[in-house]
Amino acid sequence: MSTLWERYLAARQGVADAAAAAGKAQDDILLLAVSKTVPAEQIADLYAHGVRCFGENRASVLVEKAKLLPGDIEWHYIGPLQSNKVRKVVQVASVIHSVDTPDLLARIDRIAGEEARRPRFLLEVSVSGEESKGGIPVAELDGLAEIADKCENAEWSGLMTMAPLAAPEPVLRGIFGRLKSECDRLERRFGRSLPLLSMGMSGDYRTAIACGSTLVRLGTCIFS
Repeated sequence: MSTLWERYLAARQGVADAAAAAGKAQDDILLLAVSKTVPAEQIADLYAHGVRCFGENRASVLVEKAKLLPGDIEWHYIGPLQSNKVRKVVQVASVIHSVDTPDLLARIDRIAGEEARRPRFLLEVSVSGEESKGGIPVAELDGLAEIADKCENAEWSGLMTMAPLAAPEPVLRGIFGRLKSECDRLERRFGRSLPLLSMGMSGDYRTAIACGSTLVRLGTCIFS
């Protein structure tokens, strides 16, 4: 058994324990292995053990890794997305986490139609207000959601946020709880399911799951 696989199993057990503590099944939480800093060989190692969901944050790296690895990997794009890189990402990614402007959303939807692809996307929300983090302010979320709801080629599937590093537990619960509340509210408003609530990383995923996360982005605890 490889050390990498052992770390993945430990992370998966941590997710299962957090899910159980929140009254959920392990299968209710998607563990996204964030492979943005590792070579394709390590992804192939986990793939050989059955792992299929990986996250990347640079378009060029995503494309190169996708060329080297099996075609049934579900790639998630989790980084800032420049307009001139949208086509590359749409051609490869199944889920795009970082949609935070009307222009970017319109471009993704148009290019998805041109490429005969139907990627899912998440609206990235800046709940904490940190300038270093991406995302649309909560006060502007409804306007972007109205556009997302009308997309014809890309599928709006939920929300995403990032919490400050090493934030205390009350702050984390405030941020994650607010995003969960916004997701619930938007589901009611638009009469649609938003199943992917992407929040929680290696240092705070347990709190995120307790607050309603359905997708955790784990890199450090698996690959470091």
